[in-house]
Amino acid sequence: MVSSQPKYDLIREVGRGSYGVVYEAVVRRTCARVAVKKIRCHAPENVELALREFWALSSIKSQHPNVIHLEECILQKDGMVQKMSHGSSSSLYLQLVETSLKGEIAFDPKSAYYLWFVMDFCDGGDMNDKVCSASGHNPEEPANVNKCFLSTACGTDFYMAPEVWEGHYTAKADIFALGIIIWAMLERITFVDTETKKELLGSYVRQGTAIVPVGEALLENPKMELLIPVKKKSMNARMKQLIKEMLAANPQDRPDAFELELRLVNIAFKDSSWDT
Repeated sequence: MVSSQPKYDLIREVGRGSYGVVYEAVVRRTCARVAVKKIRCHAPENVELALREFWALSSIKSQHPNVIHLEECILQKDGMVQKMSHGSSSSLYLQLVETSLKGEIAFDPKSAYYLWFVMDFCDGGDMNDKVCSASGHNPEEPANVNKCFLSTACGTDFYMAPEVWEGHYTAKADIFALGIIIWAMLERITFVDTETKKELLGSYVRQGTAIVPVGEALLENPKMELLIPVKKKSMNARMKQLIKEMLAANPQDRPDAFELELRLVNIAFKDSSWDT
């Protein structure tokens, strides 16, 4: 357990979003400025996002000079606080992991759970210099804390959402990638990777003789209508509509993880045929 004495003083709110709040803070002992991101873990989706950010920041910690340094992550349950570490055997940590894996709350819903991320403070600098996963790039404008801002696009091209091509990772980017995979699986769509020369599973858009990642094509033309199915003569109508929504150019138009799960279950058990 950490000391009952506050270690940080919150100075001001930097940004606010659906999943959390970012503050500028000062370390009491050294007076150093830090960014503190507070995420309330009251729903499985919030828990999953919080743990994914913790694991990602922990895994790349000190591995690259252009990644904001994670000082520490604090897990708070009501008035009790505890420093969190990857692979911890703490019951509080394991309850969050179980919640993320099962997709349902594994702890007392009456208790208030929060994760506090303490990171370098990015004070309006060049976004190409640091990966700002906590604070806003302009101190005069509220940051959207539902996004991770990247200095360059990252990921596997053919699964990347339009916003990821611009260097903005959102919670709905994974929904887009899964849509690409589901579409490719249903129609057995493959492409040959130019570097590895291996045949890979993935959907794409044809532009003349070239094949272009769907996300890149939608970034250039957000109103583009995707031809689904592209190989088969027909596809389950509900599945076709779901894939189109998963591949929406605007992240807000995509279903979230809970809606996606429910609709996939409905398609699997309520529709008599996947072919019509």
